[in-house]
Amino acid sequence: MCLAVPAKVLSINGDFALVDFGGGVKRDVNISMVNASVNDYVIVHVGYAIEVLDEKDALASLELWNELAEMQE
Repeated sequence: MCLAVPAKVLSINGDFALVDFGGGVKRDVNISMVNASVNDYVIVHVGYAIEVLDEKDALASLELWNELAEMQE
């Protein structure tokens, strides 16, 4: 099973971006496969941004992730 998670691009340095997954979780990911800008939302899979999302879709997806996390607690 593959897992890809939405994140917001906070800053870009070459082929890498610092992204925010929410809840204080920030990581550097490779953005060389997408045309992402600061404040864009991207889907991240194994450290690579694989798609740029519009904000509405990204926020809806993040809401579902948060609901799943709450169900696990």
